[in-house]
Amino acid sequence: MGKQLRLKLDPEKYHAQRLRVLKRDSWRCQICGSSTNLHIHHLRFRSRLGGDEIGNLITLCVDCHGKQHLRLARG
Repeated sequence: MGKQLRLKLDPEKYHAQRLRVLKRDSWRCQICGSSTNLHIHHLRFRSRLGGDEIGNLITLCVDCHGKQHLRLARG
């Protein structure tokens, strides 16, 4: 089986992609609705071959982002 390719953008292009995701998500956390301390979360982690495609990215506030990673780490 060949190596699976994923989209990994350079920092400048990732910044533009990040802004597209924030705009798409109305500058709100997609879990709690907060509009402060926003992060971009990879639904499929980069470490699991998740890429920087817009469909793999979601806006989360810092609190929900941390909880999402804890939940996923616990299985």
